Amino acid sequence: MAPRSVVALALAAPALMVGSFTVASPAGGAPAGSVDPIVIAVEAPLTGSQSSNGKDMLRGVKLAVAQQNARGGVLGRPVQIVRIDDRADADYALASVDKAVAARAIAIIGPYNSSVGVINLSAYLEAGIVPLRMTSATATEGFGATTQPMVSQTSPVEIPYLASIAKNRVVMLVDPSSYTTTVANQTGKGLEKRGIDVVQIMLDPTASSYDDAVAEALALDPDVVYSSTYYPEGTKIAQALAAANTTAKCFMNLANVDNAFVSEVGVGIAQSCTYSGVPAAGQFPGAETYVAQYKAAFGKQPDVWGSFTYDSALLLFDAMERAGTTRFAQLTAAVLATKGLKGATGTISINPESGNRRQAPMFILTVNDAGDFVIKQ
Repeated sequence: MAPRSVVALALAAPALMVGSFTVASPAGGAPAGSVDPIVIAVEAPLTGSQSSNGKDMLRGVKLAVAQQNARGGVLGRPVQIVRIDDRADADYALASVDKAVAARAIAIIGPYNSSVGVINLSAYLEAGIVPLRMTSATATEGFGATTQPMVSQTSPVEIPYLASIAKNRVVMLVDPSSYTTTVANQTGKGLEKRGIDVVQIMLDPTASSYDDAVAEALALDPDVVYSSTYYPEGTKIAQALAAANTTAKCFMNLANVDNAFVSEVGVGIAQSCTYSGVPAAGQFPGAETYVAQYKAAFGKQPDVWGSFTYDSALLLFDAMERAGTTRFAQLTAAVLATKGLKGATGTISINPESGNRRQAPMFILTVNDAGDFVIKQ
């Protein structure tokens, strides 16, 4: 979608704090605040049931910005973060864009939820704000760029694994959001092509319990119960499956891969399921430096999605430097032309047609005795 307007990019500000980090002086020794900062927004669920993901996302960007400002910023200007809390709620999608416009942000890292992104990613582009999206649904392709896996890169990993453990039937418990329905449909079609019966049961995301939905699924005598949900729902499903003492295998999709999932259900129940997704940063080859820096900055281990927002920020800084400007058209072109960028999650190259990451990391995961998501051997 072609943008109709471009937001003014400069916002004068005094010396500022980014979380626990002070913005460093820009290149050339000028004092912080003497030049206009480059404003980037981070849209994430910073409150609500998915806040552990959102806070990790924000910390990833804060770390990248602190490091970049310590090197003199970008194009001789410090970088400033604006936090936008969408609460994982599509009702806040357009209000989030308004906040980014009011802050004069030149780029947005986020949103995380595809149900939010299908509403507001086009609005960001219309406002002249470059999106580095964290959405996975196919409907969000073509709106900016992403460093994380898309549904088109998730289902091809899920299908052969599920076909190896399901002889006859997979029952899917599906949250009605954009991402969860899209991945369930694509994976389901792939399994049906392999001769496996697939049944979908739609969930009410506001339900306090999914015991009845799990009982309905188990009554169909499945080999696998597949949870296409976000982790707050997935915890209830995993607990209900464990309580049912069933022989049906538990499989959780990408959006359940969250340290809070393990904390809520306990290591034993978490180990009873397998997962599609990406592991915490410590599992990525070459991410040791990022993990150490994250722990030093925040006093805790990084979760999954902060490593991708960290890389999104690196990509954005690299694109600005290559473009020599923060202007929308030139910056967008530079983002889409990214090739061979080294990040915490591996080497990043962007497909300029879709904005998707080429060869995005995606694995089948298990949970180890320490409660960490690890790549299944």
